[in-house]
Parts: sequence; C-alpha cells; structure tokens
Amino acid sequence: MQRHAVGLLVTLTLGLLMVLRAVEAQPSAPVPRIGLLSILSSAVGQAKAESFRQGLREAGYIEGQNILIESRWADGHRERFAELAADLVRMQVAVIGADSTPAALAAQQATHTIPIVMITSGDPVAVGLVASLARPGGNVTGLTFQAPQLSGKRLELLKEAASQTTRVAVLWNATNPAAAGFLGETEAAAHALGLQVHTVAVRSPADLDRAFEAIASAQPSALITLADGMLLDNRRRIVAFAAQRRLPALFPDRDFAEAGGLMTYGPNLAANFRRAAYYVDRILKGAQPADLPVEQPMKLELIINRHYRV
Repeated sequence: MQRHAVGLLVTLTLGLLMVLRAVEAQPSAPVPRIGLLSILSSAVGQAKAESFRQGLREAGYIEGQNILIESRWADGHRERFAELAADLVRMQVAVIGADSTPAALAAQQATHTIPIVMITSGDPVAVGLVASLARPGGNVTGLTFQAPQLSGKRLELLKEAASQTTRVAVLWNATNPAAAGFLGETEAAAHALGLQVHTVAVRSPADLDRAFEAIASAQPSALITLADGMLLDNRRRIVAFAAQRRLPALFPDRDFAEAGGLMTYGPNLAANFRRAAYYVDRILKGAQPADLPVEQPMKLELIINRHYRV
C-alpha cells in the first residue's frame, strides 16, 4: 500500500513538472510596437511624445514592459516621410501614430492594413484620409484640429488685441496638404471682418528668411501663422522676427507663446498626443479604425503673453 502511494506521488510530481515545463516552453505573447511618425525634430517632439506615453500609462501600458514605441522624426522635412513610414511598416508595428496631415498621408500610402491614428490633422475628409468624421472607413482614425469658425475667431482676437490692424500677413507651409483649407478659411474670415490679407508661403525652413523679407516689404499691421509642424519646429525664428518688426502676431499653438510670441489660440497639441493613446488602446484591444469616429477639438485655449511688447 505504501509502495503504491509513493509510486502515485512520484507519478503526480513528474506529471506536474512536465506541465510546468510545457507552460514555460510556450512562447510569450509578443510585445506590440507602436510607431510614432512626426514632422517635428526629436528635440522639439520629445515633450509631445511624453504626453503620448502618459496617455498610454493611464491606459495601463508601460514602455519596455507591455509596449514598445518606435519614434521617427522628420525634422520638418516632409520629403523624409516616405522612407520613415516604410521603415515602420517593415518593423510590422501594431499601430502608427501620425502627428500631422503629411505624416498621416505618408503612413496611409505606406500601408492599408496597419491602423493609423492621426494625432493632429487638418481636414482629413478633404485630403482623403477618411471617408467621414463619423465613420472613417479604411485604416485611419484619430483627431483633427479642424473646428468651426476657428480661423475667424483668431482674426477677431488679433483685431481686438491690436485695434489698428487692417492688413494681416499670413505665413503658411505650401507643402502641407491641410494648409490650403486653413488658408481659404482665413481669407474668407478676413474678408468678412474687412481685413486685407497678404499670404506668404514657404516650403522648407530654408525659405523662412526670404519669407520674412517678403512680409517686411508688405508692411502688414499684424501676422498670423497657420498650423503646421515645420513652422512649429521653427517657432523661435518666427517669434523673433515678429518681435523685431514689432508685429502683433497670433499663433496656433501654445508653444509659440512659450517661445515669446504674443498670442495663441487653438487646441492644445500636447493634449492631442495624450488623447491619441485612447485610440491606440482601443485598437490594441480589437477595435477597427473604420468604426472609431474622428474627434474634433472639444477645448480651445487662448494664451496671451503678458511680457510681450509691441
């Protein structure tokens, strides 16, 4: 009887060891990689990326443990996007976060299967990123900076802050597919307010000095910069020019005010990066981008730099 009990115990022990070894031998689930495709430089974009990581942490993801992030920075050069997006596709990332319209378009051209989350975009319907805001279709969803009457409100605020404003210079990036829509809205709003508009286009950071000369020659009474990652990356040069010319200026993102600019009005870009993590989480848990509505700004912030002197 004792021998039978001992034999049974040995058999059970060996069986348990075999089960444990089989469990250990099973491959663990791969850690998903999230691609981050940015128009910004690494130096500027890291703070925004930290907001993205914060949103992921709030959703239960810890970088290096249950998620990995692969960042690709274009340094303001849109022509680099095709290569950077293709690199993320080759890595077989689970989701691509794109922080601008050009970034999202490059990612869309690189893949029709990997989900793409727009961290910011202009009018995603107009440029073909989604079929509609409510039902995006395809593999793209996320957030847009598009908001009704935003351009008109910016001009109204600028006119209130500088009552002598009659002619406004508008600095914009002609390589950004979203910029044309923003420009049209700005020109229409200016006409309604009785303001003249002088538009100055750039295509790269190398064009900025020439653009500054063109603005100075036009002698505007105020300046507006349209939303664009390359211009954001070069905000200190733009703010310094406006201050040198003593031009009241309104910018689209709070980073311009932190760099010394007079006023900013628009969505909080860092908040968009944080919110984008919600979409990543939903997608990793099985949601389809086609079924996740695109969000428009729910909160706009006005920042006035009290230290600015015109």
